[in-house]
Amino acid sequence: MLRNVFRNSRWLVRRKINSSAVCSLQNNPIKKTLQSLFYNNNSSSRLFSSSSQESQISDNLSPAVYDKICTETLESLSEYFEELIDQSSNLKGADVTFSDGVLTVALGSNYGTYVINRQTPNKQIWLSSPTSGPKRYDLILDNGGYWLYKHDGVTLHQLLQNELSKIVDNADFGKCSHAVV
Repeated sequence: MLRNVFRNSRWLVRRKINSSAVCSLQNNPIKKTLQSLFYNNNSSSRLFSSSSQESQISDNLSPAVYDKICTETLESLSEYFEELIDQSSNLKGADVTFSDGVLTVALGSNYGTYVINRQTPNKQIWLSSPTSGPKRYDLILDNGGYWLYKHDGVTLHQLLQNELSKIVDNADFGKCSHAVV
């Protein structure tokens, strides 16, 4: 079934069907099936559904606003990581580097390296964690803007809080810009 959907999608793009024909596909049962596969409709979780929360993603956000929020977030994280390293006795060899939109936090051979970087074309922040692996965070515009991994509903700062609290005492990423912990 998915193969037919993708095949039909390619055919529509090749034929450049006018927008009125595409609009008639809005209530298509295939679309509803795909939505049920890709979106969790459980209203008690923070995962995205096809309802109101989907519209809060930064799709229509101007590049200047995205860049400002992303830079504030990464600079804030960089400063906080440096503060954590200075205060922690078990991270003496750790290093924080922030350059060209890439924040690298090398916590040493015992704890690994975090890489957090901006993805301007997607309007996302990408995280590579030695504990949880790679994740892509979307900007949610509520509460001054925060970064959410839409597959599990955990914010960037929540994940960092959970993982680094196992390494460092008194880690509080709620102090950072655009944080929801």
